[in-house]
Order: sequence, then C-alpha cells, then structure tokens
Amino acid sequence: MSEIAHLAATIFKRAGKAKRFIVAIAGPPGSGKSTLSAGLHDLLPEGAVEVVPMDGFHYDDIVLNARGLQARKGAPETFDFAGFETLMKRIRAGEPDIAIPVFDRSMELSRAAAAIVGAETKFILVEGNYLLLDEEPWSRLAPLFDFSIFVDVPRNELERRLMERWHGHGRSDEEARAWIASNDMPNIERVLARRRAADLIIG
Repeated sequence: MSEIAHLAATIFKRAGKAKRFIVAIAGPPGSGKSTLSAGLHDLLPEGAVEVVPMDGFHYDDIVLNARGLQARKGAPETFDFAGFETLMKRIRAGEPDIAIPVFDRSMELSRAAAAIVGAETKFILVEGNYLLLDEEPWSRLAPLFDFSIFVDVPRNELERRLMERWHGHGRSDEEARAWIASNDMPNIERVLARRRAADLIIG
C-alpha cells in the first residue's frame, strides 16, 4: 500500500462513526500540502470529503499595501485569522452548506464562496502553513481538529520547489531567489521552529 493510501485508510479508521472528522494538514511553504490534500480527497469516499485551504483567507494586496505588509505576503499576519477561525467553528458545529473561499494563485486573489462544505461532508481536510503554529491567536485552532498531520521536507528541497513555483509564475531566477530569501524562508523557519506536536509526521 502506498504511503498516501495508508494515510487515507488511517484517517478513515480514526474517523469511525463520527459525523464530521476534521484533519489539519500543516507544513511550511512548498512542502506539498495541497498535493497531499488533493490525493487524500481522491482516496476518501466520494461525496463525503472537502478540502478547506487556509490560503483562501489571504488579505488582498490592496489591504497588504495599505498596512505595509506586501513584502511579507504569506506570513501569519497577512491572513484574516478571525475569518478563518469563524469558518472552522462553523464546520466543527456541522452547519449545512458552508461557503468557503479559495485562493487562486494565478490571479493572486481569493475567490469568495468558491466551494461548499455540505451537511453530509464527513471528512474535512484543512491545509495551511500555520495550522499548528504555537502562537496566539493560531494556537486557538487546536481544539477544532480531530487529527493533525505535519509535512516535513528538508529545507533545500523546499527551496528547489519554491524556485520552480515562482518560475511558473513568471519570476526570473534573481526575483525568485530574492523573494524566497526575504519572505518564504522566514515563514518556513517560523513554521518549523514554533509548531505544536502533530499526530503524524510525514516526509
């Protein structure tokens, strides 16, 4: 059995007869959280699983510019934490038809109400850099998750993937390296240095 199939089976077994089972998939930028979430989505029962990306709560560039935070886009302070926490509490409470925002990297914009968590959705795969961050206010998320996974990838591999990502978005080698050094790496270090223990660590 592949690692991802084993992981899907573990989540399915842990969920048991729960009506809703919320899984936090955390890790630094470039660790593969979105890829893992998509793979698990395809392996868990069809119609009973939804991916909820934390990235949908990025502040818009207009807000970041007004606050002087554009150069730190992706840091914990550049997310609408209160909005994300409210969404997680609604999901935890089992409300029907909860609209969720999804970040469109091609446009660098969040699309509001881009997906729906239905009342019958049992498995919620929440993915984001700071889900296990042991800092206020992020630590308040801990009781909202039933199971947590941390994706641990060596720094040099993270850097390689991020170079690939930014090349794909039209940045030159120099621009990509400068952004990674000034923004992505500080975020990576923060995720790695200040995280709560996960139920499971995967590479």
